[in-house]
Amino acid sequence: MSASGLPGGGSAFDANSRNESRRNPGTMVGVSELPVIDVSPLLTAGADRRAVAREIGAACRETGFFYVTGHGVPPELIERLDAAGRRFFALPEEAKNEIAMERGGRAWRGFFPVGGELTSGRPDLKEGVYFGAEEPPGPLPLRGPNLFPAQVPELREAVLAYLGAMTALGQAIMGGIALSLGLSEDYFRTGYTARPTILFRIFHYPPGPADVPDAWGVGEHTDYGLLTLLLQDSNGGLQVRTKSGWIEAPPIDGTFVCNIGDMLDKLTGGEYRSTPHRVRNRSGNERLSFPFFFDPGRDSEVPPLPYAPGHRWDGQVDFTGTYGEYLLSKVAKVFPHLFTRQRL
Repeated sequence: MSASGLPGGGSAFDANSRNESRRNPGTMVGVSELPVIDVSPLLTAGADRRAVAREIGAACRETGFFYVTGHGVPPELIERLDAAGRRFFALPEEAKNEIAMERGGRAWRGFFPVGGELTSGRPDLKEGVYFGAEEPPGPLPLRGPNLFPAQVPELREAVLAYLGAMTALGQAIMGGIALSLGLSEDYFRTGYTARPTILFRIFHYPPGPADVPDAWGVGEHTDYGLLTLLLQDSNGGLQVRTKSGWIEAPPIDGTFVCNIGDMLDKLTGGEYRSTPHRVRNRSGNERLSFPFFFDPGRDSEVPPLPYAPGHRWDGQVDFTGTYGEYLLSKVAKVFPHLFTRQRL
């Protein structure tokens, strides 16, 4: 049963969890083998960042996954986002299709139905809506305005506020990663992420069929870019592949799950590993998740850092050119019909 006991499982920051946290400040929902890191020093002027940088570096080397607490994102914003997302996915299919991705054109924004996204060539058991940085229409692919549903007007304000808050958090965590690598804290902010590529999704997973063992909400994969910051609802389902095998990464109240992506793996020559993960919703409830992707600027090239120790590189994302070109190549595999139709 969900932490809230409500149909659909409630939000990741539901009222019962908040009340329990107030009664017992050390109590958190869920148990995980992944470290929980308080990143508040990265957001506080004058704080000593060395200890948190060491924690982040150890997590990036060991599993590439960790939980983030002390992030400063207002719980009220998260609750508004969660509520608006649930209202959207409760709409009939024809209403959701009013902002279908086909209408987003080359900006790669909007809604897709269950089975409309592929992972490793197989349809995922989820539906979702794609957002990015709010930009005016233009000729460049992956840039432009977002599509928002008229039936859920509050979703626009919540999404845009969330993008701003998460962009600031992403920059702060990348500062900690820079320090963990022996670089200046602003190494990425003044270079690869001076104008980051911002991508945000809201995914809705129906309950997975119990009699189909390989019906994955999202199949095994690694993420494309630098960082992913994931907000989960209380239903869980995320699994991470570690050296000892697959482990659960359950929701922990008041946290995000952070994982590094292929570009940070590439930058560090494999010292920091992008780790395969997958999702299966076995809760018996619908599940919502909110992955935020903080990636290099579209015009950035991503060669290994000068110090990179030359650890094994698997070649899966070895490429030359800009991050934007690399991202387009991924779009072609995830949404091949859109790629063909829009000629991205």
